[in-house]
Amino acid sequence: MHNFFSNKKLIIIMVVVILVVSMITASLTLGQKKSQPALIHQAANDGLGLIGSVVSAPINGVRDIGDNVHSLFTTYQENRRLKANIDDLAQTKAQINALKKENKELKQLVKLNKTLTDYHQMTASVTSRSPNNWQNYLIINKGALAGVKKDMPVMAGSGLIGRIVEVNQTNSKVSLISTDKSLSNKFAVEVTKEDGTNTSGIIGRYDKEHNLLVMTNVAAPDKIKAGQLVITSGLGGLTPRGLYVGKVVSIKKDDYGLASSIFIKPATDLNNFTVVTVISRDVRHG
Repeated sequence: MHNFFSNKKLIIIMVVVILVVSMITASLTLGQKKSQPALIHQAANDGLGLIGSVVSAPINGVRDIGDNVHSLFTTYQENRRLKANIDDLAQTKAQINALKKENKELKQLVKLNKTLTDYHQMTASVTSRSPNNWQNYLIINKGALAGVKKDMPVMAGSGLIGRIVEVNQTNSKVSLISTDKSLSNKFAVEVTKEDGTNTSGIIGRYDKEHNLLVMTNVAAPDKIKAGQLVITSGLGGLTPRGLYVGKVVSIKKDDYGLASSIFIKPATDLNNFTVVTVISRDVRHG
């Protein structure tokens, strides 16, 4: 009896398998012959498609979220790299500009030193310049050990900027031509004329608003014109004669029409230099 029921189940399974295979074959055959599948076939396909859409929607959503997070993280990393590159670029540009400026100043000093044939020259760097005394003093990195002495003229760019007023072993203090601290540090200068009758005076003050030197105590202001050169006169006894100071810009008389002030554009930008030349008389020339 038991074997009979077992054989019956086996027969039923075989019949079901045969029917399923037959239905699949018939469906494929009919599907190839007809332009559209049967209604039952369509319903089954639509149901499977709907189920697939429902099942795949959250999966696709999670995948899209993952892709967006990955894209956001990638963008963040790229943004950090770009910012770092911008910072490096800005730093490099600043260094290049500083080197260009220093190179230009050194070229000017080389050109200047070629004209100072009667003097020894030593190049120094500006190491300190206090904002509170910007127009008055600065510190350079050469001192007594390098041969620097008090009252030596100091030049930068194309002309005179000051003189040594204090000497240490490894650095020195420079009083600028624009200083307003002491009359004893003023420079005796003269305006050169074509006829050789130079006009003497002193650098009495500095016009901060227009960045001009003001020559006062002018002995004979006649025939002074804009564009004439101003050099040191050597009359003060501290600075030798013939060092270039600047060019005349304008002449102005006081309210009484008596004394004259000569406004001079400095040969060097007194607010912007980093290297200087300290000069002394060559012993061969006295």
